[in-house]
Amino acid sequence: MSSLRKLLRQSIVLIGFFVFWEMAPRLGLVDPAFLPPFTEVIGSLGQLVGSGELLQHFSASILRSLTGFSLALLVAIPLGLIIGWYPVARELLNPVLELFRNTAALALLPVFMLLLGIGETSKIAIVLFACAWPILLNTIAAVGNVDPLLIKSAKSMKLSSFKLFLKVILPASVPTIFTGIRMAGTGAILVLIAAEMVGAKEGLGYLITYSQYNFQIPKMYAGILAISLLGLLINYGLVSLERMLSKWNSPMNG
Repeated sequence: MSSLRKLLRQSIVLIGFFVFWEMAPRLGLVDPAFLPPFTEVIGSLGQLVGSGELLQHFSASILRSLTGFSLALLVAIPLGLIIGWYPVARELLNPVLELFRNTAALALLPVFMLLLGIGETSKIAIVLFACAWPILLNTIAAVGNVDPLLIKSAKSMKLSSFKLFLKVILPASVPTIFTGIRMAGTGAILVLIAAEMVGAKEGLGYLITYSQYNFQIPKMYAGILAISLLGLLINYGLVSLERMLSKWNSPMNG
């Protein structure tokens, strides 16, 4: 019962937002042509689901984002661990990191499109670039911020460098690394949607742009809701994975 009350408290602002969305165009507070009632948007979303059109665009976007996101994990985590663990690597690569960490991914979208074309490769590449930096920087910070007492205690037990890294550094770094992973998961969707609005033939970004150009406004808002649901789904998956790995790495589990 208490969990139900907690859920209601957490949802009350969101419910109020949707009620206001429904009533504002009906009361003439906004033009219904530009902001249709929430129920019309939900109806349009249901039509997209029923026709299979939403699944087509949703699948295209999730495939692109997951591909770029997965590649970013494969590249950024090992590189971040190396840079964080070896001072020489950090010193050599720090100027490059400082240069690109302050470069917005969307600012480089025209460059990616010029070099890689307007097909799938450029879209996956821009997601890879956008996701790599928060993962990389948080991984470097995670390794650098491990409690020195833990390292000193491990060294007193005469652990080899490899075992020290595997049994102390890596488990202690997991929470901070996952902070970067969650940031990257959100960024993957935002950057991809922007990329799909240029030179794409399917995807949620294309659905929104196409609907806007054809003045199918309820359909446009339905696409925006679908993006929000996709973001929530990815965030929920990452949070669940973080809890599982954190539990697995806890001292009580050895």
